[in-house]
Amino acid sequence: MSHPTESRPDAEGDAAPVRDAAPVGNAAPVGNAAPVGNAAPVGQAAAVGDSARVAAGEPPSTRSWAVPLAVLIVGMFMSVLDITIVNVAIPAIQRDFGTTTEDIQWITTAYSLALGVIVPVSGWLGDRVGLTRAYNVSLLAFAAGSALCGLAWHLESMVVFRIIQAIPGGILPVVTLTMVYRIVPREKIGTAMGLYGLGIVFAPAIGPTLGGYLVEYVDWRLIFFINVPIGLLGAALGYFLLPAFAQAPAARFDMLGFLTVAAAMFSLLLALSKGQDWGWTSYRVLMLIVGGLLSLALFVVIELEIDNPLLDMRLFKLWPFTNSLLLITVLSVGLFAVLFYVPLYVQEGLRIQPLRTGLLLLPEALVMGLTMPVAGRLYDLIGPRWPAVVGLAIAAYGTYLLCDISADMTQRDVVVWTCIRALGNGLAMMSIMTAGLAAVPPDQVNGASAINNVVQRVASALGLAVLTSLAATHQAQVMADRKSRIVVSDTHGPPGLADLVKQGPMGLYPVMQRLQLEVTATAYSNVFLVCAVLTAAGAVLALMFKVPHGADSAAAASVPVEGAPAPPPH
Repeated sequence: MSHPTESRPDAEGDAAPVRDAAPVGNAAPVGNAAPVGNAAPVGQAAAVGDSARVAAGEPPSTRSWAVPLAVLIVGMFMSVLDITIVNVAIPAIQRDFGTTTEDIQWITTAYSLALGVIVPVSGWLGDRVGLTRAYNVSLLAFAAGSALCGLAWHLESMVVFRIIQAIPGGILPVVTLTMVYRIVPREKIGTAMGLYGLGIVFAPAIGPTLGGYLVEYVDWRLIFFINVPIGLLGAALGYFLLPAFAQAPAARFDMLGFLTVAAAMFSLLLALSKGQDWGWTSYRVLMLIVGGLLSLALFVVIELEIDNPLLDMRLFKLWPFTNSLLLITVLSVGLFAVLFYVPLYVQEGLRIQPLRTGLLLLPEALVMGLTMPVAGRLYDLIGPRWPAVVGLAIAAYGTYLLCDISADMTQRDVVVWTCIRALGNGLAMMSIMTAGLAAVPPDQVNGASAINNVVQRVASALGLAVLTSLAATHQAQVMADRKSRIVVSDTHGPPGLADLVKQGPMGLYPVMQRLQLEVTATAYSNVFLVCAVLTAAGAVLALMFKVPHGADSAAAASVPVEGAPAPPPH
């Protein structure tokens, strides 16, 4: 977003170019240097209100950014919570609508497809209509879409309403992340992102608990209706408490870029969502994957050739930003794999009800919620490298512990393993994301946050699809091997198997049920092993992040001063 003023009068009345402002960590004495964020000299600062400073692209004072940040967290939390809370209600919705398991999955598939299309254009929308207006309108639209989902009367209406809900749901994460970087002082960005991250990591983790309670004791429709008062309250708070941002000059909409990236995201997400049902080698899936990859390649070519790209692919030349995207991919794959496979096996293997399953995962969410603000403070003090490295190492260890998943594991095992992993995620996630965006020039944060969200969405869908295919293939191979042993010789089975074989299918049913659980546990164990190896490899990549020279320079290493040239990639 461009800024209307390129210079500020200095204490002597002469124009001091913004690019000459001293970095945060190396500021000259107050009377001689322009403060951070292009602010006027101290003698004139009192005359400039926070709203006016933010409108000019400058961060407000430390005293005033906490309240707007809290408002943004509300919107972010609501939009991300919806991703996992709906999954718990799928069986109940299926029973009410009387539809098949394959068809009911379109409730989540349609939402993901719509997100893939709208997220790339969210940055342009924020610039075009204004960040605050885009945030408030998106909150109201999300509340309205949620209300429609709660009123759905059959599957077709639910799918349509989920698409309507996904449009503002894709805009919210992009504009909120950009606004955080506009309202928070640069030396406090790590602390702010640690709090903001509650919506990104804590919300998906608490979704199964809240969803399980509402489905089991109230009604599945409440998981949608609960968004209505939250959305209305958030929009009202946003209207009164969020500052007005300067609107960017109207840029020509990149229609070719939008069509190609929308086609790419739609094709790839649809192939990944339905690959297990349609078959990964089926004609439909292969055509979708090939078409999606070609559209993506064409999109990159278009974006590199035009002056006003929808998503600036040149940002990938900044290694800290690209490195952060790789690490976010690793963390997103691991996070959603655990949130998908652990509740699934706990309910099937340990025969635990949905609410109790959600409560088992609640400590994981609490650990992340407590850790992320601490990680943000560490970022401000020592930079991103060591919180990211240590966090990824702990997360890798916690994921490795999950390889012991079995029908004989206890509920205590589930809590301990997931909490260890959550501790690592909480330390690493926000440090990684903040370090990546810190390398981006301030006027390109909007586009960078859009790329960030696209990567998170695609990585979670792609990773879960690949891991599910891996688990299904391994499960089929192990099951076939175990069954052949039973058929060939009953001496390979447990004591008394021969008598059970003589009883026919009813006698073998308990054996086959136990065998199915063991085979499933083996397949899931391999999935967690892959996630653990990827996370450990991520810890090595995190060593490439820059370590500031001393605590005083931590802020200077976080985000470039507004209006100053971006630091070179490290």
